[in-house]
Amino acid sequence: MVEQQEKKEGILRRFTKAAGEFIYGMAGHETVQLALKTRGNLEHIFILITMGDLLGVPILRPYYSLRIFPYMVPRVATWKRKMLQERDITDELG
Repeated sequence: MVEQQEKKEGILRRFTKAAGEFIYGMAGHETVQLALKTRGNLEHIFILITMGDLLGVPILRPYYSLRIFPYMVPRVATWKRKMLQERDITDELG
């Protein structure tokens, strides 16, 4: 009797989890992906403004960019690779 009750609870728990994932996929996944893409774009713009002289962009360094420099150093290599990467119009379509 106890095993049947536990089995029913397990089935109900799995169904609830599957239903929650389905609803997330229908309603929230696209929003999360858009938010992550927007965050990445804003981060690239921020690094371009503060560290643009590394790519030859003639932007004067403000005092604040020197203060945040130690926090940006780990991201600079990845950012430079992303900014200098060749792009095609078909890259934006996908």
